[in-house]
Amino acid sequence: MKRAICPGTYDPVTNGHLDVIERASAIFDEVVVAVALSPDKGGGPLFTVAERVTFIEDSVAALDNVQVRPFDKLLVEFAQEMDATVIIKGLRAVTDFEREFQMAQLNYRLDKAVETMFIMSIPEYAYLSSSAVKEIARHGGSVKGLVPDAVCEALASRSHQSL
Repeated sequence: MKRAICPGTYDPVTNGHLDVIERASAIFDEVVVAVALSPDKGGGPLFTVAERVTFIEDSVAALDNVQVRPFDKLLVEFAQEMDATVIIKGLRAVTDFEREFQMAQLNYRLDKAVETMFIMSIPEYAYLSSSAVKEIARHGGSVKGLVPDAVCEALASRSHQSL
């Protein structure tokens, strides 16, 4: 059985993330969406890890071969723990490739048995990022169609707070 890990902070999960997860689920027997705690990333995440896990679980409920797990360790260690042999990373642009290529090389150095596979973003989501979603929401713009409805609602309910 081939199991892959699709890691990220997912703060918040976007429809671009979900597209990559769905496409990976069509390729692999099992996909583990690995939600990084990332407490230090950019001042800390907007949503708790439990909220991020719930948003993703609700969004992938129809995909029987996808599970969602939080993690707070080296990615290759988590891959070993999950018996995953592939790390799936979505790529939007050349700037993503440079950063992801470096991480893939470091992960390979740590564990040569874990491969990294890149899935290119579809054009509809090539510009989409969690940071952009938060920026739009922070200024009162609509993120409908960019994120799952539950994330839209959560962002709207926090719009009066500092995002």
